[in-house]
Amino acid sequence: MITAALVGVFGVAGALLRFAIDSWFAHHSSIRSVRRDGHAALHWPWATLVVNVMGCFIIGLAQGVTGRLGLGAEWQVGLATGLAGGLTTFSSWTTATIRLLSEARFGAAALNVAVNLGLGLAAAAAGIALAA
Repeated sequence: MITAALVGVFGVAGALLRFAIDSWFAHHSSIRSVRRDGHAALHWPWATLVVNVMGCFIIGLAQGVTGRLGLGAEWQVGLATGLAGGLTTFSSWTTATIRLLSEARFGAAALNVAVNLGLGLAAAAAGIALAA
């Protein structure tokens, strides 16, 4: 029961953090968009990249920190499943990639996949290393 409560509380925190990050990027459209050869600014899914990388780091960090702090396994589940799960978004990442493909921005779509995976793996490894 305590595990479900921790997942719920951290899940709400993760979802609110994601909303705040997405809202920040939405209100700073010059950061969110990229210009191409003097043409109109094109969308780039910066907020999705940021939350996904942050979530990977949190999951990696949660694996080691909860044990070192003497917290039970339910705290690791709460942080990984709740906080990182509420923060990250696989569906937005894939939808953004499909959007880039539909705009015939094939290089940007490939870059979106590669950068999310590469930085996500690096962030998870950094979290695990930091917690060790």
